[in-house]
Amino acid sequence: MYDAMLAETVTLAGADGDEIEAYLARPLGPGPYGAVVVIHHMPGYDEATKEMTRRLAHHGYLAVCPNLYSREAPGASPDDAAAAARANGGVPDVRLVGDVAGAAAYLRGLTSSNGKVGVIGHCSGGRQSFLAACQLPLDAAVDCYGAFVVGTPPEGMPATFQPLLGMADRLSAPLLGLFGAEDKYPSPEQTEELERELTRLGKTFEFHTYENAGHAFFATDRPSYRPQAAVDGWQKIFTWFDRYLSA
Repeated sequence: MYDAMLAETVTLAGADGDEIEAYLARPLGPGPYGAVVVIHHMPGYDEATKEMTRRLAHHGYLAVCPNLYSREAPGASPDDAAAAARANGGVPDVRLVGDVAGAAAYLRGLTSSNGKVGVIGHCSGGRQSFLAACQLPLDAAVDCYGAFVVGTPPEGMPATFQPLLGMADRLSAPLLGLFGAEDKYPSPEQTEELERELTRLGKTFEFHTYENAGHAFFATDRPSYRPQAAVDGWQKIFTWFDRYLSA
């Protein structure tokens, strides 16, 4: 079987038609392939997020990660860009939805696309994955420990971090949630609250909470990394996307 992929920086049309930088990784076979928009975490459009994007491509998905901080700090390092975005109050929800919509349109326009698009994010990106799935017509969504889908943010967090529970009735896509039992944002109580609301609304979802894991347990470059939880989490992510994004 032919096995090759391409990863490169591209430009796509985001919110309000703005041209924004993005990182694309895709298999080089003819397809058709399902596609995934990868939403980076608050530290930015960084090496770890690009590695996740390539991992999705390796498993047979078209994957693109838009640089949500393109406007605040074009060409800056991830740390500097994240600092600039945070100083401006974070990424506005309306702009985030527009950028994800643009990324999804870009993926659907690729000749090897099967037309199905999912979204995934970690931490702030997990919250934004849930937001996008409530505002856009998507085929699957994954929220990895998304903070402030439920619950009020503590002082010092960006002003854009407002809870999203009130829009759960608009969730358009099956949702996979992966959480740590030792996390505070979101806490197990908060994920249980979200689970109750999605159950009440009759939404399709599946939540898993890992013992002995806290926030950022997927992050291989941090002390928070929990190999057992991360390996199982990746298996669940691919199973989820295979179920809802396959041709």
